[in-house]
Amino acid sequence: MPLVETPKQWLVFEGSKENAKHIVLVSGDEEYRSEEALPQLAKILSKHHGFKCTVLFAQNPDKPGIVNPNYVKNIPGLEALDSADMMIIFTRFRALPDEQMQHFQNFLLAGKPLIGIRTATHAFNFEKEDVTNFAHYSNGYTGNQLEWTDGFGRLVLGEKWHTHHGHHKHQSTRGVIAESAVSHSITNGIGNGDVWGPTDVYGVRLPLPGDSEPILLGQVINSNGDFDENDLFYGMKPSDNELATKNNEGLNVNDILMPIAWTKTYQIPGGKKGKAFTSTIGAATDILNESVRRLLINGVFWTMDLPVPEMANVSLVGNYKPSAFGFKKNEYWQDKNLEIISLK
Repeated sequence: MPLVETPKQWLVFEGSKENAKHIVLVSGDEEYRSEEALPQLAKILSKHHGFKCTVLFAQNPDKPGIVNPNYVKNIPGLEALDSADMMIIFTRFRALPDEQMQHFQNFLLAGKPLIGIRTATHAFNFEKEDVTNFAHYSNGYTGNQLEWTDGFGRLVLGEKWHTHHGHHKHQSTRGVIAESAVSHSITNGIGNGDVWGPTDVYGVRLPLPGDSEPILLGQVINSNGDFDENDLFYGMKPSDNELATKNNEGLNVNDILMPIAWTKTYQIPGGKKGKAFTSTIGAATDILNESVRRLLINGVFWTMDLPVPEMANVSLVGNYKPSAFGFKKNEYWQDKNLEIISLK
């Protein structure tokens, strides 16, 4: 009887050298297509910059090797974090078993560098009935571990889930360089206003905590076209340039600009200090913008204390056709049957 080959449950892109720095990219969100964005970032980091990259995915253990972002309790391969040099995390409201969470804990205790993208501000969320030793990682945590108030997002990255500052699916984001960050190396090769994405600006509480330093601020941009549910950008365009005055809730959105990318030092209780970079722009469709890609690639070099290229090569690798952001029903993922190996 022939052996049945075990399906690939994660992807590995080898570096250009035997001792290449190893980056682990953790996907697992229901809305912004991290399962598409992170393999592309890994390809860029591997092919153009020589890093070894491992990309992890949410999947139902009953269907290993098949992406299922709606399944919040399993991301195989997290043991790769134990030997990783850095992590890029793009998850949303995960409730992982303790043996998987322990790999995040060990990584953070070691003070290793990380990047959080978009929903990473609310990367984890455990319900009251969940049996876990990691409830303090939950978005908005209010328990007795006071240092962890508001959870992983606030303590490590600088903010938890807060609000949609721009009108979701109707107002896009344009990035302007913060005055204090004009000479920051993360902005290398990025011009004022070059960063654009159809995802809206996230609200954050100002000032951000600790030594957080805003790098990019997000202008809320009105769409010049009509809303189109079937359009990749929902009718918004990179050429849109009208500054919004208010969002759909009547809030003045451009009087004070929200940071959409910032740096921060983190230190969890009992752990070493580490460097974090957070970007709330970076969905799969945002990655089509060259300057969004450069922002994230520059962030990798900065967090790892490596010289940031003056103009990093961020050319797309392979055929990259991302899906529009939005929630999908469980039936969608069952029908799609997206094999992890197909994302290689």
